[in-house]
Amino acid sequence: MGMDEPPQLFLLTLWACLNFSSLNSHSVKSMSFDYSLDFDAIDFRKHPELYRIGKGEQGVLLVEPYKTEILPYWKFKTPQMARRSGNLIYKLFLAYKAKGDFVGMDMARKYLQMGYTRSRRYANHKSGRKYSQQSKEILPVVEDEAKAESAKIFYQKWRKAREDKEYLELKKKHKEIYFRR
Repeated sequence: MGMDEPPQLFLLTLWACLNFSSLNSHSVKSMSFDYSLDFDAIDFRKHPELYRIGKGEQGVLLVEPYKTEILPYWKFKTPQMARRSGNLIYKLFLAYKAKGDFVGMDMARKYLQMGYTRSRRYANHKSGRKYSQQSKEILPVVEDEAKAESAKIFYQKWRKAREDKEYLELKKKHKEIYFRR
């Protein structure tokens, strides 16, 4: 840990180490996404021990430096944009994979998943709103074929990433190293 890092990051890392070392062989540290962290102060590439996988897309817009690296490529307005976006984000996934960077791989996977879920939402509801603002009832589905195609494109890339053997191995190792003792 360098002198240029904020003191709160040092304390947070120290806290994490103490908590992890106190776990016995039968306990498991939660993999739930921890929204209490100071995301502005943490570089998760330098501190993967603080990264929680969470569920689905949790943390996709918080975890740096990955958000800054991936978000500019995330687009789904048209199938052409989705195809380009999905390809670029998947290339980032492969680049993180080549470096053995699980957190980067997982964040790229989350952006691919978010491309699918957001495209699907807009494919079903032009406004992006699933519920009526007045009655809170589910709005009728009106299929937008272009957004549905965008969703298919992202789904294929997301599936490829989430089923990648090395990704699954690194995910297992991340859990074992940082969340089991």
